Amino acid sequence: MQKTLDLDSFFDAGTNNTEKVEQMTEDNKQPEKKPIAVELAKKQREISVAEFFEKNRHLLGFDNKKKALLTTIKEAVDNALDACEEANILPELIIEITDMGNDRYRIVVEDNGPGIVKAQIPKIFAKLLYGSKFHTMKQSRGQQGIGISASVMYGQLTTGRPARIISRISKNHPAHEIELKLDTVKNKPQILSEKQVEWHKEHGTRVEIDLEGYYIKGTQSVDEYIKQTAIINPHATIIYQPPKDAQVMFVRATDKMPREPHEIKPHPYGVELGRLMKMLRYTEYRTLQAFLTNEFSRVGSGTAKQICEEAAILPSTKPGRISREMAEKLMEGIKKTKIMNPPTDCISPIGKELLEKGIKKEVNAEFYASTTRPPAVYRGNPFIIEAAVAYGGNLEAEKPAEMLRFANRVPLLYQQGSCSVVKSVSSTNWRSYGLKQPGRGIPHGPCIILVHMASVWVPFTSEAKEAIAHYPEIIKEIKLALQEVGRELGKYLGKKHRLRKELKKVDYISKYLPYVGEAIQELLKLDDVERGRMEAHLKVVLDKSRSIKREHIEELQKDYGPKAERKRIDIDSLEGEFDDYDDEEASGEDEESYEEDM
Repeated sequence: MQKTLDLDSFFDAGTNNTEKVEQMTEDNKQPEKKPIAVELAKKQREISVAEFFEKNRHLLGFDNKKKALLTTIKEAVDNALDACEEANILPELIIEITDMGNDRYRIVVEDNGPGIVKAQIPKIFAKLLYGSKFHTMKQSRGQQGIGISASVMYGQLTTGRPARIISRISKNHPAHEIELKLDTVKNKPQILSEKQVEWHKEHGTRVEIDLEGYYIKGTQSVDEYIKQTAIINPHATIIYQPPKDAQVMFVRATDKMPREPHEIKPHPYGVELGRLMKMLRYTEYRTLQAFLTNEFSRVGSGTAKQICEEAAILPSTKPGRISREMAEKLMEGIKKTKIMNPPTDCISPIGKELLEKGIKKEVNAEFYASTTRPPAVYRGNPFIIEAAVAYGGNLEAEKPAEMLRFANRVPLLYQQGSCSVVKSVSSTNWRSYGLKQPGRGIPHGPCIILVHMASVWVPFTSEAKEAIAHYPEIIKEIKLALQEVGRELGKYLGKKHRLRKELKKVDYISKYLPYVGEAIQELLKLDDVERGRMEAHLKVVLDKSRSIKREHIEELQKDYGPKAERKRIDIDSLEGEFDDYDDEEASGEDEESYEEDM
C-alpha cells in the first residue's frame, strides 16, 4: 500500500528534510517545450543566386550535355559580337571545340574586340547577375549578366577545372591571363592565378572552358547555330573548328557595320504602378513635371502638364510625396494622355538588303525575298520584325519548311513549339502563296522561313532565352511580315506555273506538227514542196515562241551570292510542278487578315 507524505512532520524533522522537498519539487517540474517555429528558424538562411542556379541550371540551358555545349558557345559568341559592335569593330571570331575524351570538351572562343580591363575580368566571368546591359534601354544580345558566368560555373561543376581568360585592351598594354572559378556560396570570383603573357592580337579576348558535353550534328547542333549566326550577322567573319571535321570559314557578306543603337528612357505606356512608385522615390528631380519630362521618353513639358491635369495632381508636387493613391491617379492620367511612340534609334535592325545577303551566302536556293517592318511597340518597348524566305534550289521538297528564328541577331534553336514565331507561321495561309499546308501548321515544300525580332527587351519565355512570348502585338507584326514575303513568293511561283503551262502547249504543237501538216496538205490540196515549206514556217514560229519563253525563264535565273554552283531553273523541271497550285489563290492575303486567325 502506498504511503502518503505528512508535510508538517516532515518539515519538523529539520532542514535536511526541507532540502529534500525542494529537490523533489525541482524533479517534478516539466521542461518548457520550444515552439517548432524556433527550430525551423535555425535551418533558414540566405540563398546565393549562384547556389540557386547551381541546383537549377536547366533554367539557363544546361539541362543536358548536348544543350550545355551549345549554350556555352552561344553565350561566349554573343558576348564577343556585342563587344565588337559596341567598339565599332568588324567581328572576326575563332571558335574551337576540342574532344578531350570521356564526353569532355574544351571550348575556345576568341574575338578581336576591344578587350576587357583586368579588374573587370573576374566579375564578368565569375559573378552571376553582373553586367552593363540589364538597366540599359537599347538593343543588345545579352540582358541579365548571367550567361558566360553560368557557363564557367557549369564547367567547374562537371570537370572541376577553372576557366582561362586572356584579354588585351590595346597594343600598348600587356595581355593578362587569369584562371578563375565561381564561389557559388558567395557568388564571387575565385582567382586561382593571374599573369602577363605574350599574345599575338593587339586587342581582344580569348575564353577557354572545359566542360562535360556531347557533340552531335543536326538541327539543334553547334554547327547549325554557327551557320545561323553567320546568316543573321552578315558583317561577321567566323572561323569554326569542329572536334572532328575540317575547319569551316564563314566569310562576311558586307563591310558595313550595323547601325549603333542609342540608349533611351522608358516609355510611360510600358511602366507599371510598382515601378512608377520606385522611380518617384529615387528620382533627383524636385517637381512632378520635371520628373515626367526627364525620366521618360516622348514626354515634353506640355505632355507632362496634360498628364498631371488628367490625374488631378499639381505639376509642382514633389515626387517623394506622391502616395500610392496619387500614383494610381497618375497612371490613369498617363493612359488618358496621347503620347508618341518611343524612338526607334535604340534598335538596330539588319535591313532588307543585308538580311537577303546573309541568307544568300549560306543557303543555296533559286528565289529569295526579305522585308523589314516599320517599328511597333509592346508594353512601351519598341521592336522591329524582319522576315525572309528562300525557295527551291537544293532545299528538300517533301518536308516541312525549315524555320529560322532569331532575336537580336541570336539564333533560337530550342522550344520552337512555344514560340510566337511558330504560332504566327502556322496561322498564316501559305496555300495562297503556292505552298502546301496540311492542316493548320508549318507549310511543306523546298522552303526556308526566317523571322528576326529586334528590340530593347525581347520577352523571352525563360532565362535560357529560347522562345519569344506570345504578345498580340508581336504576333501581329510577324504575320504581316510573313504575308509580305509570302506575296513575293506567290508571284514568283505563279510566273513559273504560267510558263510551264505555255511551254507544255508549245511542246504539244511541236510533237503533232507532222500530223497537222498532213491534215492541212489534204484539206488545201498542197504538194509535198508546199507542205514542207509550211511545216518549216510553223517550226520557226514555234522556236521563236519557245525562245521568248526561255528568255522569261532566264529572268527568273538570278545569280544569288558568291557561291559558284547555284541550282538553275531547268525547263524540264517545271513539268509536274505546282500540281495543286491555283492562280486565283496567288493574289495574297490582305494585311488585316491576321485578325481572322488571332
